[in-house]
Amino acid sequence: MSMLTKNSPKPGSSSEEISAFLGRETVFEGKMTFQGVFRLDGKFEGEIFDSGVLVVGEAAVIKGKVEVNTIVIHGLVEGDVFSKARAEIASTGKFHGTLATPVLIINEGGIMDGQCRMEDPRAQTEEGQRPLPQGDRLLST
Repeated sequence: MSMLTKNSPKPGSSSEEISAFLGRETVFEGKMTFQGVFRLDGKFEGEIFDSGVLVVGEAAVIKGKVEVNTIVIHGLVEGDVFSKARAEIASTGKFHGTLATPVLIINEGGIMDGQCRMEDPRAQTEEGQRPLPQGDRLLST
């Protein structure tokens, strides 16, 4: 199955039901938006925006810009990723690029090659409160 389909659950991908799926044989270029849980097992080049969870399957390759709530990487992601809630690199996952997220989990065997900026959205500056210097939470690998 290599087209977008509703309710195509994949074992072990997420505790929530998958609302969209791109199979292994799919190649997609351009801009994509979605809500809910989206599992990508094919190849994607471009921009992905959403308010849900992006699950990058083991066979998947993503090149470009990604802005999501949560990303779980089992395959390869290259580019700029902004994750509002959490980013996880599984044991089979590889990330190359720039990552901004408040929570980062790298499982044993997972690869992170690039820069990571840990941003806590709850740490918004309040009146009279000084923001933390940006360089204080920058990691380079």
